[in-house]
Amino acid sequence: MPQGRVIRVAHADDGVAAQSLRRGVAALQAELEVTDFAADVLAEAERAAASVVLPDNDQTAIGFVTIDPPGSMDLDQAMHIERNGGGYTIRYAIADLASFVTAGGALDIEVNKRGLTLYGADSSVPLHPEVLSHGAASLLPDQIRPALLWRTELDAKGAIVSTHVERARVKSIARLDYASVQTALDNDTLPDAYAETIRLLKEVGELRIQQEIDRGGITLNLPDQEIEVVGEEWRLNFRQQLPIEEWNAQISLLTGFGAANLMLGAKVGLLRTLPPPDPRDIDRLRRTAAALGVDWEPRLCRSSYAAST
Repeated sequence: MPQGRVIRVAHADDGVAAQSLRRGVAALQAELEVTDFAADVLAEAERAAASVVLPDNDQTAIGFVTIDPPGSMDLDQAMHIERNGGGYTIRYAIADLASFVTAGGALDIEVNKRGLTLYGADSSVPLHPEVLSHGAASLLPDQIRPALLWRTELDAKGAIVSTHVERARVKSIARLDYASVQTALDNDTLPDAYAETIRLLKEVGELRIQQEIDRGGITLNLPDQEIEVVGEEWRLNFRQQLPIEEWNAQISLLTGFGAANLMLGAKVGLLRTLPPPDPRDIDRLRRTAAALGVDWEPRLCRSSYAAST
């Protein structure tokens, strides 16, 4: 069970505390001007959901799967992995929301204003109306959907060989959640329909994690924070990520690397880069670790140390 702490305010038993927290969340949403969608935005989204034009490129024979938290309906990424000689072929379908949006329309203006989905304590403010994000655009199982289909070829060590992207129609064969698929993988009870994709996700994920370490990258394995509301009590839970969540994240990062390579090759687009850390900052971090009694062997670089803790 996740460890958690209860958020309490004086006189919480009469519901005042919970009401105060909810008013605070609502006030924040109003300040950000991202509350309910206007009627014209919802109407445009309804029309788009009912009249989407699918790409001619039919890739529905590929057995994509989605992996998300339990109960998720806004399924925007699906994957399929297979061996290719000594390497791997990764197909990563990203829901093509742009195909539902008319440039300059009410929905386009609202989506540009919001920028992203905002997650609050006991609610979320979606980027797109649910008729799209939970319905017509979501990569739900057994539904044909428009997508941006990325194909990435990797060598035996998980390094990128090539990247290609195209619009296509796709179909997911299964909606999976992290805990269930991790258990099935650990117990060797994966259904044949997607067993290879999940087993290769582990292989590729571990190779990409090693690639990250080799290039000096660091991923902090911090627990997720989740708000659980029971009656008038709000509980903050901490949940350690499962290995499959880390492997899944590596596939998303891999696609980002592929996109960056395409933009660099075409000399177009904006890329965010980070300079190498100042050696004095690393020395200060080592001194801090020593002061806290944290064992950091001198031979280990910062990325190898982060991966081992």
